[in-house]
Amino acid sequence: MYFVSTRSKDGDRFSASDAIMKGLAPDGGLFVPERIPQLPASFTMQHGYAYAAYEVLKPYFEGDEAESDLLTICEKAFNFPVSIHKNDGKDTLELYYGPTSAFKDFGARFLAYFMENKLKKTNEDLTVLVATSGDTGGAVASAFYNREHLRVKVLFPKDGVSDRQMRQLTCLDNNVEAFEVDGTFDDCQKMVKDAFMDESLKGLTSANSINLGRLLPQVVYYVWASFIYKARYKKEPIVIIPSGNVGNATGAFWAKAMGAPIKRIELALNANRTIVDYLDSGVYKPRRSCHTLANAMDVGAPSNMERLFDLFKTYDEFKANVSSHSVDDYKIRTTIKDTYDETGYVICPHTACAEYVRRTYYKDEPTIVVATAHPAKFESIVEPIIEKEVPIPENLYDMISRDCSYTQIGVNYKDLF
Repeated sequence: MYFVSTRSKDGDRFSASDAIMKGLAPDGGLFVPERIPQLPASFTMQHGYAYAAYEVLKPYFEGDEAESDLLTICEKAFNFPVSIHKNDGKDTLELYYGPTSAFKDFGARFLAYFMENKLKKTNEDLTVLVATSGDTGGAVASAFYNREHLRVKVLFPKDGVSDRQMRQLTCLDNNVEAFEVDGTFDDCQKMVKDAFMDESLKGLTSANSINLGRLLPQVVYYVWASFIYKARYKKEPIVIIPSGNVGNATGAFWAKAMGAPIKRIELALNANRTIVDYLDSGVYKPRRSCHTLANAMDVGAPSNMERLFDLFKTYDEFKANVSSHSVDDYKIRTTIKDTYDETGYVICPHTACAEYVRRTYYKDEPTIVVATAHPAKFESIVEPIIEKEVPIPENLYDMISRDCSYTQIGVNYKDLF
């Protein structure tokens, strides 16, 4: 299996290991497989999640130097629960039982163990740059903390993350540095890309969802959840995903292309309507992001759209496969309240975007809503709405109790070095 750039499909071909370690293609594009492989005939969920992940990911590493280490990497990375909250076919995939209580733990931990495994063999050092709109930075900082041969620089927008998210980003030391950027998430993301394009800077890679090693693990839980759903209800679900930078959604589309039993994929956006507007008009216009209650989705120029445009090559093909709706802050609040009042189930603002879309557009359909973060990470929003304190998971409490340390900078990437 080889990987190519979204911007030059006839250009150089890279192994999975090379693509993951580089982070970004030499021409600034994103790595995609030359072809989407089909799920292996041997695929089984009987041996647990880590082994299922190995089976799903194995075709992407066919012939790769890491192929023989893949099962061990999966066992180290995916050592926490994956839960599906059952509700009569209106189920919720809970992806927040990892170390930082967010779905980003899946990709970040796989990437960290993969990179460490590779660098131990070559005795090389690497600096990881990561821009975050909320959960990515905390997950990457935790996953890479004290990993050998790796340093991490986390960029987060000033006033753009919740207090508890910020504490997760800034509570680690040693090989992890945090930078508060006087700008938006899009500014942070641009700084990372600009640094990669600076040929004077060596030994850099990315841990954002633009990195193939972050995206591939996100394919796994969509395969896992859709097979469980179909076995349980004898139907293929519509999967509704809170979407910001579109990496999580790309994982779902790749899972569907691999043969996962998914009927359709819906992207639930907040007030950052870039994808909705594209579907309505046929003209793709990235713009600056705006602040919302679902801050991890505050993205106006989603990077992984390059991968979706690669998968669906024309507007008509894109529109035939991708659905999207925008949810404003008022609807986020009312959905959190209505869900709790009716069922006692507590959801975060991001999950509320997907839940609103389900309640409004798919209330009689078989659905899985993707819960991307634990509601305790957004207590200042959720608790006043449900008028109840949200218990803090032990792992989250440990992180937010530590001292914080970060550096304030502008939007020039050179300030990182």
